[in-house]
Amino acid sequence: MTVLDAPLVGRVQPSALRPVFTSLRVGLHVLVVGLTIFVAARAAVVGSEDLVAIVILSIAFLGTYAVGIVTAHQVITPWMRAGWLVMLLGLWLGLAALTPDAAFLAFPLFFIELHVLPARWSVPLVAVTFVLSVWGSTSHLGFEVGSVVGPLISAGVAVIIGLGYRAMAVESRERQALILDLLATREELAAASREAGTLAERERIAREIHDTVAQGLSSIQMLLHAAERDVADEGTRDKLRLARETAADNLQETRRFIRELTPPALDERTLPAALRRLADATNEQSAQAGSRTRVSFSMSGEPVALPMSIEATLLRIAQGSLSNVVKHADAARAELTLSYLGDEVALDVVDDGVGFDPVLLEGERAGEPSFGLRAIRQRAENLGGTADVESRPGGGTALSVRIPAVAA
Repeated sequence: MTVLDAPLVGRVQPSALRPVFTSLRVGLHVLVVGLTIFVAARAAVVGSEDLVAIVILSIAFLGTYAVGIVTAHQVITPWMRAGWLVMLLGLWLGLAALTPDAAFLAFPLFFIELHVLPARWSVPLVAVTFVLSVWGSTSHLGFEVGSVVGPLISAGVAVIIGLGYRAMAVESRERQALILDLLATREELAAASREAGTLAERERIAREIHDTVAQGLSSIQMLLHAAERDVADEGTRDKLRLARETAADNLQETRRFIRELTPPALDERTLPAALRRLADATNEQSAQAGSRTRVSFSMSGEPVALPMSIEATLLRIAQGSLSNVVKHADAARAELTLSYLGDEVALDVVDDGVGFDPVLLEGERAGEPSFGLRAIRQRAENLGGTADVESRPGGGTALSVRIPAVAA
């Protein structure tokens, strides 16, 4: 925490209001230095009997204030900040006891108090400083209305401006935090959009290769096989067989390209088949690992062709969910259900395992289960869907994912 910066001002991030804050601080510095020099100079001009003491106290006052400026970029304790302010007020009271002109310094002191201390302490201290300022003036010049009204107006103006300054700093900080959040969200959306675009383009390329090159090679292979049967010349037949085998090899290679462009489990081009194979593979892996978990798959509704991005997302969610069930749930049974509900597609994973407390798990920032749930939610939300988890210790877990069903 800084000495001269307000508790909020010192933390404001660069923004459109930063020049305003800087100008106010510079103006406060100029005001303090100018008025202190004015007090010492006026004492010299009028030939005050306490000229030496006034000059010494003025120099000490400026030196103490300069310490605050020098330490403005260092972190200090609240007690050190309060001690610095007490020293500044003590030197000012010494000047006020020697010359009535010290009352002019009360105005910048109001702002310093409002900047250094929280509002619940600074506003009462401004009132005390106002009373001391009136005392300093009346002790030298006698009671006058101006000795009271002037400091009173100054204190009121300082409180209004100081609190407004503090509120503006709070708003600036919150706005800056919101901007940072928006920038982070925009980057996440851009990354998700790039990933979705990449998946869509891979799907398009795989579909084009399948519908053109692969189909063409398959047709060539069949035609060459038919021609091979109709040709009697052995040499020609050997050449046709070589051409057919070359076409078959290239067709196999093309199909390998298609598999690499699509999620491996979706090679069959249907999500239900991929999920059924995933359940079988999970059962096999569970048995090999000595786990008692057994997974069953079921489907409801009329299947519709979905974009590769949706099918890949649901498949990845199912893989992550079943992995968590096998590793952490200690469940005997898990049910994987795919439901086509017209305008949306649903994926449900229910187990009878040990369960957990979702509230406590949401608060964790480390650990595989918590990360897995956050990843599932992010995958669903990236496609405009939702992911809900219901669980309780000893009562199993139910994961429900809903994603809008956009036709391919």
